[in-house]
Amino acid sequence: MREWAFIDASGLHAVEFRSRRRIPIDATTLQVLIIVFIATLIRSAFGFGEALIAVPLLSFFIPLEVAAPLVVLVSITIAGIVVAQDWKKIHLRSAVWLVLSTLFGIPLGLLLLTSTHQRVVKAVLGAIIVAFSVYSLIGRTPVRLRHDSRGWLFACGFCAGVLGGAYGMNGPPLVVYGAMRRWSAQHFRATLQGYFLPASVIGMGGYWLAGLWVHAVTHYFLLSLPVTLLGVCLGRVINHHLQGEAFLKYIYVGLASIGALLLVQAITGRL
Repeated sequence: MREWAFIDASGLHAVEFRSRRRIPIDATTLQVLIIVFIATLIRSAFGFGEALIAVPLLSFFIPLEVAAPLVVLVSITIAGIVVAQDWKKIHLRSAVWLVLSTLFGIPLGLLLLTSTHQRVVKAVLGAIIVAFSVYSLIGRTPVRLRHDSRGWLFACGFCAGVLGGAYGMNGPPLVVYGAMRRWSAQHFRATLQGYFLPASVIGMGGYWLAGLWVHAVTHYFLLSLPVTLLGVCLGRVINHHLQGEAFLKYIYVGLASIGALLLVQAITGRL
């Protein structure tokens, strides 16, 4: 430790400064920051998918009961920033209908969470998602909606609620709806954040009521804010360079990966 002393302007008081060496960031925190940055970059660029990366990887370094609420807090931050940046690009009617219909699906998802048939349901959902994605990637044209459809909005929002309640995985049905509507990359990103913002706030409220919003969650969240902000900014730049069919192909690849993950989890029994 080094010390300095000097006399202030009035000559009356000696002021001492002490310089301590900064404690280097520990390995666990560094790993958490790297994972949060990568997950944020993906979420900001494509509008979804960060939880699938962040939660499993974070659980290797910090307890799952800390990782899950941490990811939700990061999700709220990302969605809040994107909504503030690009609120004009949000399909507000679509987002509202998706959120409302999600509320009806959550109870069924919670029932599936304790069901003995959970692996079968997960396998079926994974197979459907993979089939839809592969069908679209090989050049087939999936259903195209030129205007919002209340039936499809309710179906996709309801399924998002089921997946969210059972597996914390709301994204795939929302992505399917956005793909059918042929939203541009910018509208896709913004509208999904219009959905995720209230949904994540509700989810965080649940963690708080369950007593899972603990000091460690806040600690890692505050430390990860700089990399989260950087990830959002870089992701926005990437998103604005994605156009048309190329963007949709990325979306279908992402969906296929999610479906494959569900199938692997169902086969191995790791939920």
